[in-house]
Amino acid sequence: MAKGLLLAGEPMGMLIAQSEGSLDSVAGYSLAVAGAEFNVATGAARLGHFVSYLTKLGDDPFGKLIARTLRNNKIDDSNVLYTTERTTGFMLKSKVSKGDPEIFYFRKGSAASTLSPEDVEHIDFSKFSHIHLTGIFPALTESTRAAMMTLIKKAREANLYISFDPNLRPQLWPSQEVMVKTLNELATYADLVLPGCGEGKILCNSEDPKAISDFYQGCGAKTVVTKLGPKGAFVRDGDKEFVVPGFIIDKVVDTVGAGDGFACGVLTGIMEGLELEKAVERACAIGAIQCTFVGDNEGLPTPDLLKAFMDSHQRVQL
Repeated sequence: MAKGLLLAGEPMGMLIAQSEGSLDSVAGYSLAVAGAEFNVATGAARLGHFVSYLTKLGDDPFGKLIARTLRNNKIDDSNVLYTTERTTGFMLKSKVSKGDPEIFYFRKGSAASTLSPEDVEHIDFSKFSHIHLTGIFPALTESTRAAMMTLIKKAREANLYISFDPNLRPQLWPSQEVMVKTLNELATYADLVLPGCGEGKILCNSEDPKAISDFYQGCGAKTVVTKLGPKGAFVRDGDKEFVVPGFIIDKVVDTVGAGDGFACGVLTGIMEGLELEKAVERACAIGAIQCTFVGDNEGLPTPDLLKAFMDSHQRVQL
């Protein structure tokens, strides 16, 4: 069996408002599962890859929902840890017809926030060829920062291909200084870095994709794919660089999860041996599909749905 993809993060219960309005005035919510790494895991599993998820859940309704959702999406849960001492994090998300939704987290002191370097020791890295990490999990606590550093070092020692999405969440960090220092240190272990232009301005003092590529290649990454929003992506791979255009969609419903879909597309394309340009085309397609769905991961496609979308939608003219 082909080796798989390992992810680590905090999946959360998500309550999605059923009507528009402020979160303190909405009468009803629907239930789902959220989390950047969970979204990538779900997308990769739907595309037929073996995926395993490292996290820690509480013994509570949200923890049980997440565990069941992982199994339903054929995501390996052998690296999921449980605790009776902490509860599973969750979040509220507003419904909007335009603009970005309002988000409110209940994740401080969560079960996942206690994941420690000791929790990484049991992982069998021989099962995996690739690992995908984001800048969200190390933002939670000093414990998760230490766990993430241990994890990425062990992955490097085991010769896994490491992809890293900074995925900035400034509100979760103790300071911008700690955020920038930690994320750029993590990036030094990565083969592939997936920043956005706005993130580049904060992390490496430039919104210019070429300057961002220079910075992260200087850190040690071979490949930097900078997201350009609806326009597509700027790619630097070794000495080669090119732009991959995005896909045109009729209406943007919700942009949450688009970056995770993009990461899933690049990574699974690389895992399947696609040329990098084709992998990034796939990424642009999944990111666009995600923008047409309300949920964070409901739109993640199967191979047939992905092919149908790519065959039927035009690219942005650059």
